[in-house]
Parts: sequence; structure tokens; C-alpha cells
Amino acid sequence: MKTKIVATIGPASNTKEKLTELVAAGVSVFRLNFSHGGASDFVKIIKAIRDVETELGRHITIMQDLSGPKIRLGVLEEKSIQVSKGMELLLGPTEKRINELPYLPFDHEMILESLVPGDRMVLADGGLQFIVRECRKDGLVCLVADNSGIVTSRKGLALPGKATKVRALTDKDKKDLSEGLALGVDAVAISYVQTADDVREAKSLIAAAGRNVPVVVKLERQSAVDNLDEILAETDIVMVARGDLGVECPLPKLPGLQKRIISACNRASKPVIVATQMLLSMVNSPAPTRAETTDVANAVLDGADCVMLSEETAMGGFPVETVQYMRKITDEAEAMLFESRQLEEPDAGRGIPEFLAYSACLLADKARAKAIVAHSVSGAAARQVSERRPPQAIYALTTDPVTVKALNFVWGVEPVFVRKEDESLNHLRRAEKFVSTSPQFAENDCVVMTAGQLSRPTETPRGTNLVKLFWK
Repeated sequence: MKTKIVATIGPASNTKEKLTELVAAGVSVFRLNFSHGGASDFVKIIKAIRDVETELGRHITIMQDLSGPKIRLGVLEEKSIQVSKGMELLLGPTEKRINELPYLPFDHEMILESLVPGDRMVLADGGLQFIVRECRKDGLVCLVADNSGIVTSRKGLALPGKATKVRALTDKDKKDLSEGLALGVDAVAISYVQTADDVREAKSLIAAAGRNVPVVVKLERQSAVDNLDEILAETDIVMVARGDLGVECPLPKLPGLQKRIISACNRASKPVIVATQMLLSMVNSPAPTRAETTDVANAVLDGADCVMLSEETAMGGFPVETVQYMRKITDEAEAMLFESRQLEEPDAGRGIPEFLAYSACLLADKARAKAIVAHSVSGAAARQVSERRPPQAIYALTTDPVTVKALNFVWGVEPVFVRKEDESLNHLRRAEKFVSTSPQFAENDCVVMTAGQLSRPTETPRGTNLVKLFWK
């Protein structure tokens, strides 16, 4: 159970009984989708999750997913418009509606002004595609249909490959963020990120609310992929949100893009979630398709820390069975991973923390250790050990209640909260006490420990600087 499972909560899973079953089946993180409600809609759900957490004695992470600036058409005068390939339509503000051609109301002035002939526009999650033929002097935009389909009111719209002047956090998002933080969410996902500035804005709002929770960047825009290095430097966690990303980029390129994003996150020791349609057929079926099974397994083999379920657990007929099936698939993929695994030394340009983590994994292999125990306030040491994908269990000890929840996103890591009650215990002594008293370890079990050890009381803490073999 090393790959973490994120499950979206909805009508099919919002009772305490279902939540308990989902955790037992393998869920570590619950996603609350604020595209379908506000904070008041999640009060009872959050309380139920906390009750389950207490009863099961497990750390469960609640991730708030903000809706972001979903760009949509306005309300059509007609019930729908039947579009055929080559057909011309007009796009423009609702108040400028004219009957010259079929009219698509669109009240996003900055985006309208940014359009140029040749731009591609996609509606209905890729179902309909248009090309901008002309930007008229009256402010309307003439489109030509590239395929056939039906347009209805409030359809989502995307401009693949085109950066827009729309910030990731809307006024609704800021309100939802403030109220979600007050309810005690453990992580915040932001949608339609384009640059690192979007991440910095979210972190600033979180800090202003007196909280410190990790930010999850949802990669849904080509511009975000283009700015991935800068975004990785700012964010805590990344989600490969393949739904909108598959609209932004050509679908045949999506698998390669997913692999490159996962690889970049692994190198940066940043947890990465793969999401969207992973076991979608299980909304209506008790078993997945062969293609879905392969998709989940490949995400694990590529290096994903988490795999996420959306409709499958929010509104599907088999939420618990879906999680159970996903756990079986990830377990098999992990077994395959270990069969072909070769512990690789970090690149020469990596820092001392990465080489210490590599040394811990190397020692664990040579000593046939049962586990690796990493004491780290921030969780960085555990993430760096996880990056090497060791077969041993990874126990991450931390005194920070924020970090213990953030570590639920990290592959192979079992987060352990340790209290500072005995200040005479340094990081190493806490790790030794944990192993000595934990029923997880038998007498003479070998454990590799990493910790930050001060050589003198007045020394400034420098992070992890010690690797030790320990026998219970």
C-alpha cells in the first residue's frame, strides 16, 4: 500500500459509514470539489471525516479543490444550436447579440480582445472545435466550425496553447478558500494555474488567514506546462489533471506529457497526483476495463505518488469497490516496480540531502532492513527517501501537524506525529524511541534512520545530517 489513493466525496460517499469503508479500502486523501458547492455544503462531511480519523486512529487528509476561472459561454437564446463543419458563428458579449449568424454569448472581455485569426477554440471538453476566422471592428469574433456537434448554454470553453489574462483565483475561490481554511482543510488545490505567481497568490492568502497548508497545483493549461520549472519551485504538490489538459494539448501527446511531468516532479521531490477517468467505467460497472487497469498501473510505474478518483467515488454506484480495485492494481504495479528496480545514485548536481537519502536506501538494501525511519519537521527527508522508491516501509516522524497531513500525498510514506513533550529527546532519540516502542518492529529488527543531529546545543539546525543503522 505505497501508492496513495485520493477519493472525491459526493452523494455516493458522503456518509460516515461509506467514509469508513473507503479509508479501510485504502484512501489516504479525501477531495472536496468546491466547483459543486461552498463551505457550508461540506461542514457535515468534514466533521464525519474527522470522526472517522479519530475512531480509526489514522491520519486522513482533506483536500479542498477550488473551482478556478472556468471559462464558459453565456445563455443561448435558443435551447441549442446544431453545428455542422464549416458553419460560421459569431462570438461576443451578451448585450451585443445580433441575428446575422448563430450567436454564442461570451462575457469575457479580456479574452475576446486577445483573440486573433487562426486561434483554436474548443467547447464541451473537446467535443466541438472552432477556428477564429475574423476579429471584427464591432468587437464580435467570427468563428468557423472545424467539426459537427451541438452547442448548449454555459458550455466550457478552452483556448489550447494560448495564455490568457485570467488569474487562477476568482472572487468565489478566495471566499471558498477563506471559509475552507476556517473549517480546517489540510491542503488546497488551485485550478487553471498558468504561472508561479498564481501559486504565490494562493500561499499569500493562506498565510493571511493564519494557516500553513500545502498547495496543490492542477496542471490543466499548456501555459502551466511551459512554466513547469518555475511552478515546481513554488508549489508543494502537483496534479496532472488530464481532463482539461487533454483539451489543451493534442490527445496523442498526453501520455508523453504525463510521463515528463511525473519525472520532473520526482526529480524535485514534489508529490504528483495523476487524475481524471482512471476507472471511469466503474461509475456504472463493478469492474474496470482492461485499458483502465493498464492506465492506473502505468501511472504507478511512471512514478506517480497518488492516483485520484473523481466521479467514480463521488457519484458512482460502486465507490468502495472502485477503491478496492484500484488498490489491487497499484499493489501489482508496485510488485513489478520492485522486480525491475535498481537503486540509482542521484545526479552529480543534486545536493547533500538527496545523497543522504540515497545512502539510507543503499544501507537498507545491504542490511536487509525492515524499514527506513526519517525524522523531519518539514517532511523533506521522507520525500527524498521516497523519490528513490525503496521496497522498505518509510516511517516519517514529524512534530508538525501540518506536515503529517501533507505526507499522505507521498509515495510509500507512513506519517507519524510525535509530540515535543520531552524536549530532552533530539530527532535521533525520538526515532530510536519510536522503533523501540512500536509494535510494528520485532526484537532484532534492523532499521535505517535519518535525522538532523546538532553537534552542540547552540548550533543552528541544518536539516538531515545523519544516517544510522539501528537494531531493536
